[in-house]
Parts: sequence; structure tokens; C-alpha cells
Amino acid sequence: MNGHKKEIKMGPPECIKKIEDNIWELPTSYKQGMNVPGRVYANKVLLDSMDRGVFDQLANVASLPGIQKYAACMADGHWGYGFPIGGVAAFDPEEGGVISPGGVGFDINCGVRLVTTNLTVDQVKPKIKELVDTLFKEVPAGVGCTGFVKVTKEEFKQVLIKGSQWCLENGYATEDDVANTESSGKLPGANPVDVSDKAIKRGFDQVGTLGSGNHFLEIQEVKEENILDPEIAKTMGITGDGQVCLMIHCGSRGLGHQVGTDYMRKFLGVMKQYGINILDKELACAPMNSPDGKAYYSAMACAANMAFANRQVIMHRVREVFKKIFGESTEINLVYDVCHNIAKLEKHVVDGKEKELVVHRKGATRAFGPARNEELPDRYKEIGQPVILPGSMETGSYILVGNDKADQETFASTAHGAGRIMSRAAAKRQFDGAQLQESMLKKGIYVHGVSMRGLAEEAGGAYKDIEIVAETSSQLGIAKKVVKLVPIGNVKG
Repeated sequence: MNGHKKEIKMGPPECIKKIEDNIWELPTSYKQGMNVPGRVYANKVLLDSMDRGVFDQLANVASLPGIQKYAACMADGHWGYGFPIGGVAAFDPEEGGVISPGGVGFDINCGVRLVTTNLTVDQVKPKIKELVDTLFKEVPAGVGCTGFVKVTKEEFKQVLIKGSQWCLENGYATEDDVANTESSGKLPGANPVDVSDKAIKRGFDQVGTLGSGNHFLEIQEVKEENILDPEIAKTMGITGDGQVCLMIHCGSRGLGHQVGTDYMRKFLGVMKQYGINILDKELACAPMNSPDGKAYYSAMACAANMAFANRQVIMHRVREVFKKIFGESTEINLVYDVCHNIAKLEKHVVDGKEKELVVHRKGATRAFGPARNEELPDRYKEIGQPVILPGSMETGSYILVGNDKADQETFASTAHGAGRIMSRAAAKRQFDGAQLQESMLKKGIYVHGVSMRGLAEEAGGAYKDIEIVAETSSQLGIAKKVVKLVPIGNVKG
């Protein structure tokens, strides 16, 4: 959900200061009420491509109670709802720190999982149309679509509590799948009592569905020249030239949107009793340690767990489709699954003191380095957490690993994708879906979408250059590039 743009002026305000290469600071003097500065992690090209609303939103976030160090915006930053997309902010509950639905997003735990196969492009390319069309049929996509997993509303509450672990108990996941999912596919503290009946009604029949918008299921190819760190790639299961991988991007569907809506309305009504004044109503919030803050965290965790289960069930369906087309010996293995829209309780050092903070990542990815190996799966303890950075459906995607510097610089966060430079409405005016589909086919990419208008919204020209975004994270030292994946087929919501 995005706010309406109030101005279209591009580029940063004159007062922004360059701290060092790819780091820019918005001083507290930019807007009255800022408690900390804002920081933008981007090169000059990306910085100048951001609309002024990004900086206004960053200043608004910097005014929230209990915020630590600075409000941050990653390289893919653009105008969002409340927080800018690419926004990161950490709050100390012991200092009145808040939790805000606008800092999480309405598609709670929208995220991406990367999957490897033991197939080569020579095996898959001749059957790419059959594969993509079958995946489109078997993985429901589009607004309001329902999944093949049939549960009652009461059974669905177990999904909200257990996430991917519910999938394991019910035959939709392996132990490795769960182990290689962020937070083992289950956020603690999830209690369905904090989720409205309306939210449950909207989500209980959507497990295993792709949804709409920028959500996708993409078939990808590894090219030898795009393997930038062969040893780390091998650890991930990416073994060499011609290997076929797959990426799944979706979230918590109607449930998450309703949770966000419910608590935005609730917080707008209770902030006065907590003595909270905000610069933008889209940042409605409550103290993390208050009953209202705890209720939202619980409901958000429920939605996050639904999203984990959703991506896991889709992966289960993908396994079935691949084995049907390519044979029972086909292997489908999870590299990693990362959250994009989430608030998590994490320990970070601020001014030499370790604190437990509620870290909001709105269109941003966690990037834990090896120093946080206790919180990583066994296979990644020495190299850091995989970071999945999807580009547009025309360009390709990057896989990186988190570096320890991210812990010191960005609350262990980095960019989550290419980031839009064009609104959906503008993209539909500029691009024709049918022509786009035809031109992509000529480039060797077969795409099957719900609608041609939807395809037009996702044209490559509507997004920033993924090469620049990935390189910026690398230059900053917060994540290291490992491999680039190029698309050969795509199911679009």
C-alpha cells in the first residue's frame, strides 16, 4: 500500500551531507521534530533518482519516539506508505521505542526464497513453456485467488502460530527447508487472539498462492561468468554453468493487509493516551512495551508465519510440478528464505552498549554476517546469511551474503531488490503488456502473467538498475556479491 505523492520533485534536499562514499546524512535541522539524523545508503546516481518524498518520509521516521542512531534508507529506496520503501529503523522499547505498521508494510513478511535444482538449462529450456504454464496453473496467482491447502479457520490458527513448522508437520516441508528459512520459518510471540476475524477470513484459504503486483515465481539460469565467488556459491548449492534455479516472491496475502489496516486504525485512536505526536498519520504507532504494541507484534508475527507457510507450500507445489515434468530424480533444495517487510526483536550495539531493539525493515533485507553465526543455519555460519536481491523480470537478480559491517552500519540490513523508479500507473501508460511479453520471448524469457496490464506494471524500465543497487551494497561492505541469476521463465501475479 502506497501513500499518494504530494510532490514530484526529484533528488535530495540541499542540506544533505556526504559522510563517505555511498553514505549521505540528512541533518536533524531538515525538519522540526527529528530526534536523530536520516541516512541514505546509495551512490550519487541512485540518490538523485529518489523523489523528494523519500527524504521527507525519512525525516518523519527520525521523529518517532525511542529511535536509535538514525533512520536509514537503503539503495533501492523509493516513496512508500509511512516509511520509505527501503526504510530501516530500530527502536529501544526501554526508552519508549515504538512499533509501527507503516514501518513494516501491509504485505507483512513479503519475502523471497531461492531454490536450486539439479537440472540444467539444456534440460529445462525445451520445456520452458510447459513448465511455466503448469506452474501458473498449479500455483494460483492474482487478486483474491485461493490455494489448494484446505484448512478450517480454527486449523488456520495453527498456521499462524507455527509457520513453516506447520508445513513440516503436515507434509509440505522438509527439515532442511525449515532450517534454511529466516527465523526457522516461525516468529515467536504469535497469538491468533490478536488477529481479527476479518483478517482470518481474508487469509485462511490463501495458503499456497502467489498473489498479485510484483509477486512472481521465476525460473533462472546460472552462467559461469556470473559466479563471482565460486566457493560461497558452492556452499549455497549453486554449482556451475547452466544450472537452473528458481525464486519465489510473495507474502501474507489478505491476512497481512488486514492486520496492517486493523492496527493502523487502532493506533491512530490510542496514540494520544501514550503522549505520542507524529508528523505523518501513516506512521501511527504504539510503544513496543504497551499492551497495544504487544498486540500488534503478536498479530504481525501471525501474518509473518502465514507468509512463511505460504512460500513453503508454493515450494512444495513447485517440487511436484518439476518431478512431474522432469522425473522423480529431480532435486529441489532451498538455499534460503528472507523477509522483506518485518519488525523483529534483535540485539544490536548502540554507543558501546548492547540493547534489544525492535528493528523495522520495510522493503529491506536482513544481512547478518558470520559474527552472528549463532543465529544462522549451520551451512552459513562461516560465510554469513544469504541475501536475495531480485531485479526486474527482464534483467536478473543477485545473491549476496551479509557482512559483519552491516551490523555496525545499518542494523544488519541491506537493499531488498531493484526498487521502483516509476509508479504502476506510469508504467501502464508507458509500456504495453503484450508487446513486453513478445519482446521478452525474443530474449529467451517466457512469461505467463495474470493480465497484460499487470505485466506492463512490472516492465524492466519501471525499476532501478539492479547492477548499481547490488554494487552499492558491495562497495559499502554490508553485503558481498556471490552470483547473478538471469531469468528464462516467469509466472507473474
